[in-house]
Amino acid sequence: MWLTCWLVVVVVLGAGPAAAQSAPTLTRIAFGSCAHQERPQPIWEAILQYRPELFLFLGDNVYGDVRDGTPVANEAEILDSLRLAYSRAAAIPGLTHLRQTVPHLATWDDHDYGRNDGGAEFVHKRASQQLFADFWQLPAADPRRQRDGVYHAQVFGPPGRRVQVILLDTRFFRSALTPTDQRGAPGKERYVPDPDPMKTMLGAPQWTWLAAQLTVPAELRLLVSSVQVVADGHGWERWGNLPLQRQQLYDLIRTTGADRVVVLSGDRHVGAIYRETQGLPYPLIEITTSGITQAFPGAVETSPQRVGALYGAVNFGTIEIDWWAERLTVHVRGGNGEPVRTLAVSFQEISRPQ
Repeated sequence: MWLTCWLVVVVVLGAGPAAAQSAPTLTRIAFGSCAHQERPQPIWEAILQYRPELFLFLGDNVYGDVRDGTPVANEAEILDSLRLAYSRAAAIPGLTHLRQTVPHLATWDDHDYGRNDGGAEFVHKRASQQLFADFWQLPAADPRRQRDGVYHAQVFGPPGRRVQVILLDTRFFRSALTPTDQRGAPGKERYVPDPDPMKTMLGAPQWTWLAAQLTVPAELRLLVSSVQVVADGHGWERWGNLPLQRQQLYDLIRTTGADRVVVLSGDRHVGAIYRETQGLPYPLIEITTSGITQAFPGAVETSPQRVGALYGAVNFGTIEIDWWAERLTVHVRGGNGEPVRTLAVSFQEISRPQ
């Protein structure tokens, strides 16, 4: 019975990026990342059963740098591989159902950007951006079809219950990371922190844009970063590899006076919840959920910010907002939709002290 009622509501509201503009008060948001188009994706059934009012794609929404299980080594072939990946993703029933019935927004990570661990050096990034825009059916006048980078922001809900979603682009402008001197060693698997002040995560245009977005009126802000922001204790891609850039982000949250910023991230092929209290006006909560198809049961991480254990099986994330109690509850959910990691926080807890 509930399914019939929900489908009627969806028809009234519409779906997709354009329809998301008119969404009412949000109380149930789902999100996920790392969906390999060549692998089964039964998790969409659990996501749809959760009945999200908005779904956020956090990146690696396809694996365009892989074709038929083999990495695409020839960069000249990557655009054809990306096109094939998107066409295969478009044929996945559960994903198609969600895109047709649930308002959604997306950013990219390295595998749908087109180069594993890639950044500003990727030569096909502008062409890849157009493929991204086409797959997500962005309107012709959308800035993401005209300017560099797929960063985007949108506000949902009426005054007093506004949720701002800020989707960062951590690929298009990002400087090269410093490779580890002990590849595979715990905590130094691929990269090590680089304090070079000339390196950037977002690039000057996006930093300016982000500063303006953090002053837009909203009661809750979801900051989407395809790679982890808060987490330490591992040597994979993360904001901590450019520590001055991460501090710049923390400083920006403080100087703009932006309350109730919550970070959503993917990339790691694990699910986890983090809480950072250093260098910020209030605790910064991060929920990592990755992935829709990708799992990392042997993941090792010693992050002091993590709340609870890693979850190494397939997963997605949810946020439930209780506007009346001024409280939100975040979950990492397993493949069957059941919560496997949970954290509840009050609005007061993630607001600047009065």
